[in-house]
Amino acid sequence: MKQSELKPYVAEFVGTFFLVAFICGLIDVWATNDKGLSASDLGFLHGFLLMAIVFGVGRISGAHVNPAVTIAMWSIKKISPRDAGGYIVAQLLGGVAGAFLMKGFFTGRGDVVNYGAAHVSAAYLHGGSPWLALIAEALGAFVLVWAIMATTVTKDASPTNAALAIGLSLGVAVMVLGPATGGSFNPARWLGPALASGTFPDFWLYIVGPIAGAVLAASAYQWLLGAGDESESTSIAG
Repeated sequence: MKQSELKPYVAEFVGTFFLVAFICGLIDVWATNDKGLSASDLGFLHGFLLMAIVFGVGRISGAHVNPAVTIAMWSIKKISPRDAGGYIVAQLLGGVAGAFLMKGFFTGRGDVVNYGAAHVSAAYLHGGSPWLALIAEALGAFVLVWAIMATTVTKDASPTNAALAIGLSLGVAVMVLGPATGGSFNPARWLGPALASGTFPDFWLYIVGPIAGAVLAASAYQWLLGAGDESESTSIAG
């Protein structure tokens, strides 16, 4: 593989690494604090962090940093099967590396919150239903990919507008749905801390939900956009 072909995969690894590491790190740091973290705190972190990542590696790889986003882009032929596979492997490895690094930093303290592992909360979600959680995870990914489609696949797309819209969409989704499911919306974000903590409750919904929501959003937006307004670019950030 040529060096130029490897760069996007490295960018996806780095982007996902920092996304998962900083989210899990913040959760670990505040694990034993009496005040704890609010949904707004986590929402702002997710939003600003994703904005920074899109600005940082968007020009190199498109800054998917999420297997669900990559699968959605593959489903509408915005990325080749080979690149999609490479992106997903890089994202999963980045998420695992980020989570285990934070476990190394905050061993013991982070154990209280399973090192940031996502879980379904019966206190927020009616009856702790995994099916409602599945819908919540799908909805969060749908909102994220809708923002990606709206700001990146048109010919007049602006990188700055894309970063702002994508980051804000994730931040708001985490504020609203995060207390119910942990606000993963990303299989790589789920996998890293799940492995670090050794906890895998309702694992299937954190894979199926985001992928289903992301693919639905990409397909629906492409249909609404119409072929005439569609960009030729395959650089999709999010």
